[in-house]
Amino acid sequence: MDQICVDVKRPDTNEEQRTHQDKTDADNTEEKLISSHKYPWKPWKHGRSRIRDCVLCVKKTMVSLASMEWYCYALLGMLTALISFFMDMTVTKILNAHQWLYGCLKGHQLLQFLCWTLYPACLCALSTGFSHSICPSSAGSGVPEVRAIILGMDMPDYLSLSNLFAKVVGLTCTLASGSTVFLGKVGPFVHLSTMVGAFMNRLHVSCRGGKQNVSKGEMLVVASAVGVASCFGAPISGVLFSIEVMGSHYSVKDYCPCFFAAACGAITFRLLSVCSRDQETIQALFKTSYPAELPFQPFEIFLFALVGLICGFICCFYLYCHRWALRFVRTNKPISRLLTTEKAIYSAIVAFLLACFTFYHSAGRFIASELTMKQLLSSLLDATSWYNISQNSTGLPEPQNTFWQAWNPPDGSYFKTLGMFILTKVGLLVVACTLPLPAGYFMPVFIYGAAVGRFVGEVFAYVFSAKLQLNPGGYALAGAAAYSGAVTQTLSPALLAIEMTGQCTHAVPALVATLISNAVARAKHRPSFYDGISLIKKLPHLPSLIRACPKLASVQIKQFEIPTGVVLEKAEGLSSVQKILNDNTETELPVVDSHDSFTLVGTVTTSLLRDFLDEHKDEGLCKQLEEACAIQPVRLQLAPETTVKQAHCIMNMTGERCLFVTENGRLCGVLTRNEMKKILEEMAKDV
Repeated sequence: MDQICVDVKRPDTNEEQRTHQDKTDADNTEEKLISSHKYPWKPWKHGRSRIRDCVLCVKKTMVSLASMEWYCYALLGMLTALISFFMDMTVTKILNAHQWLYGCLKGHQLLQFLCWTLYPACLCALSTGFSHSICPSSAGSGVPEVRAIILGMDMPDYLSLSNLFAKVVGLTCTLASGSTVFLGKVGPFVHLSTMVGAFMNRLHVSCRGGKQNVSKGEMLVVASAVGVASCFGAPISGVLFSIEVMGSHYSVKDYCPCFFAAACGAITFRLLSVCSRDQETIQALFKTSYPAELPFQPFEIFLFALVGLICGFICCFYLYCHRWALRFVRTNKPISRLLTTEKAIYSAIVAFLLACFTFYHSAGRFIASELTMKQLLSSLLDATSWYNISQNSTGLPEPQNTFWQAWNPPDGSYFKTLGMFILTKVGLLVVACTLPLPAGYFMPVFIYGAAVGRFVGEVFAYVFSAKLQLNPGGYALAGAAAYSGAVTQTLSPALLAIEMTGQCTHAVPALVATLISNAVARAKHRPSFYDGISLIKKLPHLPSLIRACPKLASVQIKQFEIPTGVVLEKAEGLSSVQKILNDNTETELPVVDSHDSFTLVGTVTTSLLRDFLDEHKDEGLCKQLEEACAIQPVRLQLAPETTVKQAHCIMNMTGERCLFVTENGRLCGVLTRNEMKKILEEMAKDV
């Protein structure tokens, strides 16, 4: 029994050896893992070395030809053009599929109604739900927010990659809804291009090892020009758009980068169309063939001016209704509650109602609702007078025959269809502008202006049919430029209309009509379309505030409480400097003579202070600031009587992060960009 107990307790020698061997193997394995983590094995060492040398050689060659920012500008234009082209191609395929399905259901009116209404309702709900679930900032056009960002306001959510992804998918679904919803892509695409520009700016900084040679604002201004150029293949009007709409203080140094990037984007966009066999060669997006020998009679200049006058008055009515609708959906409790909790349901309901109205067997046949937005613009810009077609409509070639049947239905006339289109599309577009999804509003107003111009041109073509042969398409071109220019209060649409059609013969009529419509729209300091959105959203955009209330241009900064923040004195001890640095996030601090006099001496950067503390940490903390650190003089000082407009202009033109307000040499406040944003938000409450 004892022997048995001894045998049970005695350990087996082989088992001990196996246990020891397992521990040794485990230790060796762990050491190998650690060593492999420290010195990871990588295959094809020689091949990787050759590739790295080739990359460095290519980079050296590229840098010898041009600096890296120019390659970033070119890449910005090409990437934006790629997104634009593939988005258009996707939208075209979806629209063709919808038209095919609608045509297959011919003879089944109920099924056609369901196909016509549920299709845009589902797409709008998908656009709203997807974009808001990924990034709520992706709704709307994004142009008012981008303008505020370019002027120095910090809004990081609007330039994130998640916003880029949500905007692309949401905008594709919105455009695929077709002319039923009647929304475009210019504004969101400007926002998309600025997001790509922000990414290219980060790429440029990383390529330079953290050194930023190009400011973020400059890259965003360039990107805004690329957005328009990549939509229409119009680089010149894209640059003019970035000057007029995006920047209130345009720097001349941005001029060449804007043209270069816009040209790269426009050329890439047109080359992709040629490669996809959409076009045979690089040409205008909506190519027209107006007579070049005598494009218009001299007295027609007055008729084009009349088109501009009419467009200006209609624009004032439209902008008033647009601002009223946006305020109504924000103040109406049931609608605002629905927009807060169930945005996708609201979009589906509104899209369904719009589709019910535009259904062919209801009111759609009187507004040419079966035509897509591109077909609408192409038919309106057609040089052939519809009066001449009405005299002999047999044997019309395609697509002219399809256009004629849409604008001249069996139970109506083209005058009635154009009139109904002009009367109803204003209200439909105002309702569509309340949808909380990624959408643009420039192309709809451009088409609407073309309809107004076409109506006027057809009237005069009918009146002078016995004596002259007028071109109603030229009036449509002038109307499109005039109305879109009045809505945005810019002149770039006149040049855009010329670039989109390639019709230089009508440059003067388009410019005359746009100037007159702008004069009417700007009367009594009416805000533009983008200014109205900025005011309703309370965005800190000073030009919009001044347009709405000119008295704000004379508001002085002394009317606001501007804090001084953290202030150092010359005799500041290094121990207190160390404590201030630990609690401070500013990059530059003011230095005064003493805390009693508060006389401004200069400034010192926090990086310089940290470097000095690191160098003298072993020498004790008894030294004073003026003995140990170089104090830089202040380059710019503001008086309390300086207006907010002047301070805002100085801050944006110089790129300063903060400005110092002094009176008789005494520091009164430090005006940072955050403080400027608070001032503008406070001013926006009074508008």
